[in-house]
This record gives sequence, C-alpha cells and structure tokens, in this order.
Amino acid sequence: MSTTAPARTVHPPAGENGHLLTIRDLNVYYGESHILRNVDLSIAPGQMACLIGLNGVGKTTLLKTIIGLLRQRSGSISLDGQELSALPPHRRALAGVGYVPQGREIIPQLTVKENLLLGLEARPGGISRHRHIDPLVFELFPILEKFLARRGGDLSGGQQQQLAIARALLGKPRLLLLDEPTEGIQPSVVLDIQRAVARILRETSIGVLLVEHHASFVRQSDWYYAMQKGGVVASGATADLSGEMLQRFLSV
Repeated sequence: MSTTAPARTVHPPAGENGHLLTIRDLNVYYGESHILRNVDLSIAPGQMACLIGLNGVGKTTLLKTIIGLLRQRSGSISLDGQELSALPPHRRALAGVGYVPQGREIIPQLTVKENLLLGLEARPGGISRHRHIDPLVFELFPILEKFLARRGGDLSGGQQQQLAIARALLGKPRLLLLDEPTEGIQPSVVLDIQRAVARILRETSIGVLLVEHHASFVRQSDWYYAMQKGGVVASGATADLSGEMLQRFLSV
C-alpha cells in the first residue's frame, strides 16, 4: 500500500476532566498489510467526533481496534487515563466502551427485551446484578417499548438499529462508538437517530465517536477527523468543515 504522510493532527479542546479518549501513534496491521498508520485522536467528555473518509481507509478498523476486536502493533489507546491496549473486548466494555457495529448485529431469535437485557452484561455484575431497563432508551426510541415481545429479526432495519443503540446505552458507556448508524435506513428513522444522539450529548457526559456518510449527521458533531490511506490527514472543528472537504471525504 502506498503511503501519504499524515498531516499534523489538531485535537479538540479538552473538557474539565481532560480527554476521555486518547489515541496516540496507533498502528494496526492485517498480516503484513499496514492498515492504520500513526493515528492520533482524542475526544473530550460530552463531545462527538466524526471519522470521515472514503470506503476502505480504515475507519471501521479504528473502531474495532478501540473496542479490542483487532490488536494494534504499536501505539496507545486510553480511556480517561486508563490504558486499554492489553485488555480483551469484554474488559473494555466493562471499562466503559460501548460499540454499535456496522450491520447492527442484534440477535434475531431473541425478543427486543432479551436483546436489550444483553446490554446489561457490559455493566459490572452483568444481568445477574442488573435487570432494570433504563426508561431513557424508551424515551429515545419509543417503538422499542411497544415491541418488547417481538423477535429482533422481525423488526425493520431502522428499528434494529435503534435496538442496537439502545442495547449499547444500557451498558452505561462513557464512550459510544457508532459505525455507520444510518446506513440503509429510511429518512424518518435517520432523523430519529440523529435526535437521539443529540439528546445523549446534551444530557450526559458520554463521548461519541461516529463513522458516518450523511453530511447532516457529520455536521452534528463537534470535531472531525478525515482519514486517507489509514492515517488522519486533516482534523478540526466541524463548524469549519467546508463543502469541498465534505465532498472529498464522504462517499455517497
């Protein structure tokens, strides 16, 4: 793979407690193929950062590395000062990393309620200790409360995406990773998801790292990181993101 030297990364201003997520000099390989190259990234509590870039530049790889599904060759990933690099995925979830993967990955044979309860496994003690479904998820996604007894596989794609986000939120994450949450979803549900994420950011200190191709959702973020050939080549306040940059880094 040819290389392009990453630009100097500009980090978002830290919140009162400093950065929630800090990634420094992250390098990830598939076999001998160098996929992520010296990635630097940070998010403050209550902020949303968006990863933008054409397909295949390493955005999903970065999310999978943060949650621990892929191992880095070098570099560091820390959550509120705790180094995560040596932890397996379930320990990272317990530390406060929530993940909504591309494709949702709900369990189709389980009911909506059973899928939601699985989210509680990301809390210390798991389901054996926690059985209460936070009513906030039903305020964010009212359709889920109506469909608690329905099998997950019988929901529409948009309803499954709402279920996947709600399930992640029940783990009480400090950091929420969203990988293409509006992909293949009808416009009305896209708006519902955007409004839900806006409320999460407004009412909690959860930090959000979003991979997204909808320009309106990208604009909702505080900060952007533009990726190309596995590296961050531009970053800054989303308010300063030009139309030319959006056209360059968003595949439609």
